[in-house]
Amino acid sequence: MSSTAVISSPLSLAGVKDYLELSKSRIVLMVVMTAAAGYVIGAQTFSIVALFNVLFGTALVAAGTNALNQWWERDLDARMLRTARRPVPAGRITPRAALAFSTGIAIIGTIYLALTVNALTAFLGAFTLTSYVFIYTPLKRISTACTIVGALPGAIPPLMGWAAATGSLGAAGWIAFGILFFWQLPHFMAISWTHREDYGRAGFAMLSVQDPHGAAVGRQAVLYSLALLAVSVAPSFMGMAGVVYLIGSAAAGAAILVASIKFMRERSATRARSLFMTSNIYLLVMMVLLVACVRG
Repeated sequence: MSSTAVISSPLSLAGVKDYLELSKSRIVLMVVMTAAAGYVIGAQTFSIVALFNVLFGTALVAAGTNALNQWWERDLDARMLRTARRPVPAGRITPRAALAFSTGIAIIGTIYLALTVNALTAFLGAFTLTSYVFIYTPLKRISTACTIVGALPGAIPPLMGWAAATGSLGAAGWIAFGILFFWQLPHFMAISWTHREDYGRAGFAMLSVQDPHGAAVGRQAVLYSLALLAVSVAPSFMGMAGVVYLIGSAAAGAAILVASIKFMRERSATRARSLFMTSNIYLLVMMVLLVACVRG
């Protein structure tokens, strides 16, 4: 913590911005978007109140999870250029305040889901938090398997939306889970390669740190993109969607596969950035296709 740092008041504009940064608001927005897709796919009768309840509770749990992760890794964040200015390592939010905020909103979000949605959705939210914070976060310092492990809680939000709509777990919900699971892997390969020196400086056991030439990173990006393409088109072969979905999902999956192959052949910052941007576009396209075309 910098001796000259000014601690943010949560009631000030600067404080609100810092607590949003602590919560990783952009990631929360993605979580909410995928949870909404899961709800719409599963809902037989659409309810704006029910949708709001699941999205609000999910957003609180996701924000609490992200904030608790930053609290846990504050010392490591201070070593990395890309994270050193985050609110806790920079001293704008104290560790005690970050811990109180993160646990508070996570607990409130879980209780809110249990009371306004259903127990299954609340359980999935609680599982997301505990597996991400207490398994994935410490594993990042130990094993390259952390990326796959971390993708599991990261893929649960659409399953939460489905569970909120149906009260159960169904095939279409699991497909949305699978799409998000496999999407995260090439997406993160691009991020980790771009920031491999930072991750190494902090002592994270990322594949990009263990594999300085990037051959394994590139191969895994392609492998997971192939799996992503397969699960992307699966609804059409399971009778859940028609030809429009098939064409759109195949094109989206092919685009991220091509970007991964280019990255594997040329492991440069430009190729990694292209894969990262393509993966973001893929996710937006797939969420639209799932909502518009897929029914469980």
